[in-house]
Amino acid sequence: MATKSDGSASAAAEGGARKTNIEAYRDGLKLKTEEEFFACDRQYVCQNYAPVPVVISKGKGARVWDINGNEYYDFLAGVSSLSQGHCHPRVIAALCRQAERLTLTLRSFGNDVTGPACRFMAEMFGYDRVLLMNTGAEAGESALKIARKWAYEVKEIPPDSAKVILCNNNYWGRTITACSSSTTFDCYNNFGPFTPGFELIDYDDVGALEEALKDPNVAAFFVEPIQGEGGVNVPKPGYLKRAHELCKSKNVLLIVDEIQTGLCRTGRLLAADHDEVHPDILLLGKSLSAGVVPISAVMGRADVMDVLKPGTHGSTFGGNPLACAVAVEALTVLKDEKLADRAERLGAQFRDCLRRELYGKVPWIKEIRGRGLLNAVEVDSDAIDPNDVVMKLKENGILSKPTRGRVMRFIPPLVITDEEHRDATTRIIKSFLAVEEERKK
Repeated sequence: MATKSDGSASAAAEGGARKTNIEAYRDGLKLKTEEEFFACDRQYVCQNYAPVPVVISKGKGARVWDINGNEYYDFLAGVSSLSQGHCHPRVIAALCRQAERLTLTLRSFGNDVTGPACRFMAEMFGYDRVLLMNTGAEAGESALKIARKWAYEVKEIPPDSAKVILCNNNYWGRTITACSSSTTFDCYNNFGPFTPGFELIDYDDVGALEEALKDPNVAAFFVEPIQGEGGVNVPKPGYLKRAHELCKSKNVLLIVDEIQTGLCRTGRLLAADHDEVHPDILLLGKSLSAGVVPISAVMGRADVMDVLKPGTHGSTFGGNPLACAVAVEALTVLKDEKLADRAERLGAQFRDCLRRELYGKVPWIKEIRGRGLLNAVEVDSDAIDPNDVVMKLKENGILSKPTRGRVMRFIPPLVITDEEHRDATTRIIKSFLAVEEERKK
C-alpha cells in the first residue's frame, strides 16, 4: 500500500483560514471516497482523459497525497511540467507577491514586468526576441506562423506554398494544426479537414531529412530533441547537430521543441545542448512556470521574429505579468538549485539500476532508455497489460502512466532528493518484478 501521511483533504483549510468557494462547494457535495469523486468527474467532466484511479489532494516537492492521506512519489510530474516540484515555496511566493499587485494588462498597454522578464529569458537562452504565449500548442502554432511568414517575406518562397517538415510519431499538441501534422490515430481520427503544408519523415533519419530538404519550398524543420509523448525516443548522438547543418545549408529554419525536454530535464539546460545546437527558433513551456500557471515561449533571432508586426499575432493572456513573475522565479530556481546536474546524475543511476535489476529477470521488458530524468521502460504489450504495471506501481506508492500504450514513463520532479530517488527506484523495481511473478502463476 502507499504510505499514509498528513496530506488528507481535511488539510485544505490549514491554519483555520477561511475556505475558498470551491472548497466550501466541494465540502457541501459531501464527496468522501475516490469513487464518489470519479463519479462526479464522469458526470460533469468531458471524458477526453483516462486517469489513473487516484484523487490527489496535495503536493509538495516530489510527493503527492490522495484524499485518504496515502502518499505517492509523482513520477509523471505533469509530463515534465513540475521539474521544480509541487508548490515550490519560492515560486508560490513570487506568484502571491505579483498577484497582489498586478495580474493582467494585455499587451495593449505596457507593464513593468513583461519586458524585463523577456530580457531575462533572452539573455538566459541567447536569443534576440521572446514571444510569450500560454500553452505548448500555442507556442508550436506561433512558431509555424513565424516560419511561414519568414519563408514568404525573407526566403521569398511563392505564396501559399511553404512546407514544414516534421517527424513521424511527433507530438506537439491537440490543435487542428497539430492534428494535421500527427501520425497518431487518436490525434487525427475524425478531426479533418486538415491544415496542409506538412511533410513527415522518419525520426533520427538524417538521410530522409536531406532528401526532404531538396524541396526549395521548405520553410522549417520542426523537431523534438527527444520524442517525449512518442515514447521517449532518444536519437543517435549528433542527430540534431547534423540536422541543423543540413537546414543551414538550405536556408531552412530549425524549430526545436523543448517544451518537454528543456529546462534541465535531460541533464542540460536544453536537450539541444547535448549536440551543441542553438536552434533558429526555440520553444519552451511546461516547467517554465514550475506547473503553477500556463506560460510558453517562442524565442529566435531578430531577423526571424521581426516578421511579426502589430496585428499579425496576439494573445489575451500571453506575457501577462503574473505568469512572467512566476516564470523568472521558476527559471532562477533551476539555476540556483543546480537541477541540470541533479537530473544528469540521478538519471544515470536510475537507468543503470533498472537495467541491472530487471534485464534478464523480466522478459517482457524490451528496452530501458532515456536521458537525464526523462526515462522510459518499453514493455511488450502482447505479453503484459501495461495497466497491470501502472496499478502495481500505484500499490507501491509510485504514480506514472504509459504513453503509446506500451512505454512506461518515469519523469519525477528534478528536486527529488537522493534518498527519495533511491526509495522510489526500489519501489519501481519491486513493482516490475511483482508483475512478472504474478504473470508466471
